[in-house]
Amino acid sequence: MSTEIDPITRSVVQHRLSSIVREMGEAMLRTSYSQILNSSRDFSLAICDTRSRLIAQADHIPVHVGALPWATRAVEQRFNDVRPGDVILLNDPYHGGSHLPDLTAFVPVFDSGRRLLWTIVRAHQSDIGGATHGAYNPAATEIWQEGLRVPPIKLYEAGRLRDDLLDMLALNIRNPREFRGDLAAMVGAAHLGERRLSHLFAEFGATVVEAAVETILDTAEARSRAVVSTWTDGVFHGEAFLDDDGHGRSDIRIAAKVTKMGSEIEVDLSDSDSQSTSFVNSSHANMQAAVAMAFAYLIEPDIPKNDGALRPLKVIARQGTVVWADPGRPVTLCTSHPSNEIVEAVIKAMSACCPDRVMAGWGRRFRIAIQGEDPRTGRNFIWHMFQARPGGGASSGGDGWSSIGEWHSVGGIKFGSIEVAEARFPLHFRHHEFRAGSGGDGQFRGGLGVALDLVLETAKPARANTAGDGVRYGPCGILGGRDGIPHDYRLTSADRPPRVLRTKEVGIELRPGDCLEIRSSGGGGWGLAEKRSPQARQRDLEQGLVRTTGQDA
Repeated sequence: MSTEIDPITRSVVQHRLSSIVREMGEAMLRTSYSQILNSSRDFSLAICDTRSRLIAQADHIPVHVGALPWATRAVEQRFNDVRPGDVILLNDPYHGGSHLPDLTAFVPVFDSGRRLLWTIVRAHQSDIGGATHGAYNPAATEIWQEGLRVPPIKLYEAGRLRDDLLDMLALNIRNPREFRGDLAAMVGAAHLGERRLSHLFAEFGATVVEAAVETILDTAEARSRAVVSTWTDGVFHGEAFLDDDGHGRSDIRIAAKVTKMGSEIEVDLSDSDSQSTSFVNSSHANMQAAVAMAFAYLIEPDIPKNDGALRPLKVIARQGTVVWADPGRPVTLCTSHPSNEIVEAVIKAMSACCPDRVMAGWGRRFRIAIQGEDPRTGRNFIWHMFQARPGGGASSGGDGWSSIGEWHSVGGIKFGSIEVAEARFPLHFRHHEFRAGSGGDGQFRGGLGVALDLVLETAKPARANTAGDGVRYGPCGILGGRDGIPHDYRLTSADRPPRVLRTKEVGIELRPGDCLEIRSSGGGGWGLAEKRSPQARQRDLEQGLVRTTGQDA
């Protein structure tokens, strides 16, 4: 017999679930060790059920959360003996993960001996072993060169830590202290969610909570379908291009065919280019997440982004393409690229279907990871550049946000305090300011990128790797808007000629006093430039957001 749930109970349960994942996120922020988590917040939280359905999430990193149902499915398929106190880990892209740096912890939630839910924490590790520091290896031609692969394993069994497994994991990581601390934070946050859910079951009863969850999902589906039904029926096409794969191949095409009929959306990526030799390939879970992101950006913002909201969406892809690589292929860049290009291709296709809802392109990811020795402590460090975020794309709602980040994170990743970064690492931020003129022109202007000059204050040479895209293709303008200005990164030294940094390099020597001149891209513009109001143009000029004659971009 089904349990009838009134709207008030449904709303209370829905908000309790949301508050639980938000509280899990606050626990992560306050207890994690590495700056990539406690400053940049490169982690996500969610609740899934035993049917691998996404029940609730916090507003963190969309590309993380969209892949979690596939990771949950892998855990469910691997273990049929889950007990209270178990903690399961995975990161392997071919066992439900997205890419190796994103380690995921699962804690089962029981009520009266029955397993009902999972609390899940996915967090990007500052290192995951492999051939290069910092978890990205542009030289990789197979996944074994990218880092430690973790299929679904039990780190805790019935509450007992498996020290042998933890020691093995930490031994393969360059910064084991940070790794152990971050992993403890992940497990603690997942257990916090478990306790809060147990309180919810005790207060309402599992039967009521389960019935409320079904109503929550069905309501989200109905609202999502109501939005989709207002869009134009038809078959629409969009495409986007990766600059290159770092191994001599350029202009890698991601193609989306979108069929909209009634309240259903089908996205077919089968015509995308073949898989690459390098790490620009996508895993299956990551590809699914990218399409789900694109769809979620088009529906109402207050619709809970859960399994129900995504039910109108069907995804088709072909294995062996850059969006769904064969097992063994390297994929570490995939959460950034081709995720951003998958979103861009889908959004471009949808511009003819629901033009008022699409946005222009967001900046692409171009990261730098530096490994060296801090002369103040004598300790080795790994620093990931989250500063100089690119600009967001404009939309019918107005100009894009400046320095907001990329499409796959939409502001969920922060760059943290510059002063804290200087205190923790031997770095000096000479300046960090908006890059005037970097946003694409249009009726609504793209958000601005950033101009950053970063000086290395080590006593010994350091090493840097780059991983990203977007020096040839800027964020796309849409509906007549212009593209954003692409990235431009350079390395200057006192005793060497300046040189342009490529987006996919390994082992760049950084000498003490070297300066990284970072100029990140601006977002794309929305609508025809001639429709931009004179008042908006005057405001841009007065605030220094556009270039004047002779000004450097």
